[in-house]
Amino acid sequence: MNNGMATSKILVVDDDPKLSRLVATILNRVGGYDVLEENRPFAALATARQFRPDLILLDVDMPGKDGGAISRELGDDALLSRVPVIFVTSLISKSEAGVHHGVRYLAKPVDPHLLLDTVRSLCPRFKPEPQLA
Repeated sequence: MNNGMATSKILVVDDDPKLSRLVATILNRVGGYDVLEENRPFAALATARQFRPDLILLDVDMPGKDGGAISRELGDDALLSRVPVIFVTSLISKSEAGVHHGVRYLAKPVDPHLLLDTVRSLCPRFKPEPQLA
């Protein structure tokens, strides 16, 4: 595609490979996004720095390093601090999901339509490619 538009990139961080695969499949096949999965919480920051996502879906409850710690690392990183994060967790019910204190939450199991609507509200499918000066 050479129309000046690039596909937006989404990083899915979840220690459950089955769930991350499901989310990635929905976002890629239905949403048309470029999606990368990371199932190792300790590698999330390095993966994000390398992939340079436009949006991150982040599990909250993971062994060794939880989503809150990863979110703080992302916020402290000059390259990633402005990347929107959506927390995806089974620690809340569907009725508790939404935006709380400026943070977006989706409840597991994730409803595919709600997932796509939420992602689209924060991340268009295509973005302009940077112009070389």
